[in-house]
Amino acid sequence: MSTTDTTDTTEATEATEATDEAPLALKPALEAVLMVVDEPATEEHLAKVLGHPRRAVANALRELADEYTREGRGFELRLVAGGWRYYTRPEFATAVEGFVLDGQHARLTQAALETLAVVAYRQPVSRSRVSAIRGVNCDGVMRTLLQRGLVGEAGTEPETGAILYVTTHYFLERMGLRGLDELPELAPFLPEADQVEGESQEAVPSFDVADLDADDSGDSPTDH
Repeated sequence: MSTTDTTDTTEATEATEATDEAPLALKPALEAVLMVVDEPATEEHLAKVLGHPRRAVANALRELADEYTREGRGFELRLVAGGWRYYTRPEFATAVEGFVLDGQHARLTQAALETLAVVAYRQPVSRSRVSAIRGVNCDGVMRTLLQRGLVGEAGTEPETGAILYVTTHYFLERMGLRGLDELPELAPFLPEADQVEGESQEAVPSFDVADLDADDSGDSPTDH
């Protein structure tokens, strides 16, 4: 027996033992589970839960994705941020927005998008660095991005004690990216961090994320 066959057999045995039941029909089981996940599910987790080898799960997921595309379904199965999840197809975005939003818009402001871009390409980065790069105070929009789960705190800067921010797993999911290496090549258009002077409020403790009174647009001229 080859090493590959041995590995698959071991995975199948371990997965079956984990479920305490005979494995379910794989594709229907995958569809049922993926209908209820609230974040992308990894192949390892699906294999453990459903009692099938990871390789069989990976193959079945790709086959399902291909089937949905061939059949012209209004949804697709996509590998995003290390896991699999159902998404509506872009060409039907108008129909979905009309149903979900019912005429209401919940888009990020231009200021928030610009701030998110700076964090994405310069992470980990302090909020005063972001403000210096954009030329405006970003406290309000950083609060909005934190509240929406698109950015998160990631320690402090050793020299100043300033809170550092990075994009989150949710950011990758919403952007449809498997990882940060799939970001478009825009970084060369942003100044290097060592070219940007730290602001006087660099070491000020982080604002209270629970404070909802600040204006989401958040931009005001930076004090110099």
